[in-house]
Amino acid sequence: MNLENLTQYIKTKPDLEFGTIFSRSIELFKKVWLQGFLVLLLTFVVILPFYLVLYIPMIAMGITDPEALRHNELPPMVAIAMAILMPVFMVGVTTFALALNAAFLKICKEKDLEEETNDDYFYYFKEGRLGKVFILALYVLGLSIAGALACGVGLFYVMVPMSLIPAFLAFSNDLSPLEMVKASFTLGNKNWLVIFGLVLVSAFVAQLGFILCCVGVLFTAMLGKVPVYYMYKDGVGFNKVA
Repeated sequence: MNLENLTQYIKTKPDLEFGTIFSRSIELFKKVWLQGFLVLLLTFVVILPFYLVLYIPMIAMGITDPEALRHNELPPMVAIAMAILMPVFMVGVTTFALALNAAFLKICKEKDLEEETNDDYFYYFKEGRLGKVFILALYVLGLSIAGALACGVGLFYVMVPMSLIPAFLAFSNDLSPLEMVKASFTLGNKNWLVIFGLVLVSAFVAQLGFILCCVGVLFTAMLGKVPVYYMYKDGVGFNKVA
């Protein structure tokens, strides 16, 4: 389905329902909490090298001139080097986080529909798919920066369609990265208030894991991602006409 037809199709779908999506998300999370935990751990592992790259100038300075770091002030050259590396860090982290989030949503679909498949956490790292994810990450960063520049208010607006982007990556992979972004805005604008509420409430509930000596949040954090699956399932669906 091309973008124009998909846009019209989304507009004909019923509006999303907060209570229905939230309750189903809780039930599905009971089936995918372990996969969510593994995705969270994998995210930490794959983004760790980007943190190391970002702090290479500081590490090098600490080795060559330890006294320079004892004054709690970064030398100008170190600060400039870290500023240059910051875009690499942001793009890298966003790319890998998107890929893993999309893989998690794909697993959510398989568990929800009771499909007998192996959990493939690195699905979007294979067969050239990562290139599309990389371009999509650039759009996400661009939207985030644009939203932040709009006095921060714009960030509240774009956070809704941006939360849907991993779902379109997972389930509408025939679209180009730009088309995925546009489709996310179409669905997001139509159901902005409901999606915003779901993102806010599910994120709050996901943080309740802190009650369990803080460690529990590692097992509940991905609960905030599950409603996105149902947002796509109810707002777009998997049986789209051509």
